[in-house]
Amino acid sequence: MRALHIAAINQLAVVEVPDPFPSPGEVVVRLKAAALNHRDVWIKLGQYAGLKYPCIPGSDGAGVVAATGEGVDPAWNGREVIINPSLGWGPSEHFQGPDFNILGLPRSGTLAQFVAVPATQLASKPEHLSWTEAAALPLAGLTAWRALSVRAQLNPDDRVLVSGIGAGTALFALQYAVTAGAEVWVTSSSEAKIARAVTLGAKGGFLYTQAGWAKAAEKQAGQFNVIIDSAGGPGFEDLVNVAAPGGRIVVFGATRGDTPSLALRKIFWRQLSVLGSTMGSPLDWTAMTRFVEMHRIKPVVSDVFAFGQAPAAFALMEKGGQFGKIVVEIE
Repeated sequence: MRALHIAAINQLAVVEVPDPFPSPGEVVVRLKAAALNHRDVWIKLGQYAGLKYPCIPGSDGAGVVAATGEGVDPAWNGREVIINPSLGWGPSEHFQGPDFNILGLPRSGTLAQFVAVPATQLASKPEHLSWTEAAALPLAGLTAWRALSVRAQLNPDDRVLVSGIGAGTALFALQYAVTAGAEVWVTSSSEAKIARAVTLGAKGGFLYTQAGWAKAAEKQAGQFNVIIDSAGGPGFEDLVNVAAPGGRIVVFGATRGDTPSLALRKIFWRQLSVLGSTMGSPLDWTAMTRFVEMHRIKPVVSDVFAFGQAPAAFALMEKGGQFGKIVVEIE
């Protein structure tokens, strides 16, 4: 089969590799489309934990079951599916266990014509989604679901702030919160991205690159009950400043690094909760896919590349030029 192969740091190309074979309990999926995540770029750049080269990256994928292994119901054959990339979650709903890992490293991922995964990771492709939309859903959709619905315990009367709009997970958080009836605002470094977020239901947004944006946000919108962030870094204290008493700040990434200093008095005096979140459990996956199907939510797809152009898709993500998910069509 053809697969996107990372041989070493910054060395990726579409090459021929052996087809996967389903072990007991597994299926092989013929992929129709796959989507990129920041972790794929970090793996390419050598900036991800547990690196092992060569590897086939890719955590998001949608396709048709082509083969079933021993112990798997053969009725899966020929079914259109999406793949849950959250592997080995473990027994607790509160946190992932020691065997947790994400599809695409160390296990070969979805940027290939075929991928072998445990049958337990499959869900039927939502009928209202195209192949490119379906491929865009799994990782970002699941991460946003757990952060917003499980960790933040979103209520319809909450005022929500989603930072860094334009990234796939942030857009899912916006769509989920709007669908749930919450009032949602966003931050970005781009006026154009804020304007696009408004078309998706946001009340408005703020340029985090402008000095004093937090005070302006509080004056215009008020304080926020729920804040969803994946950046961290020096700007995190601004998020604390705009949090309402009793507010919940959920963090699922640190693309801008650690926060160098934090005024703890603001956290304890206002009874704030700072909550970490990573991916999601099998129950989260089931709840997320049901919510998406029930409300016919469509992932925002930024750009679609042919399989042979996969390196160009990586280049676009490295530049941060996308609004939504970057998808690679496999067939």
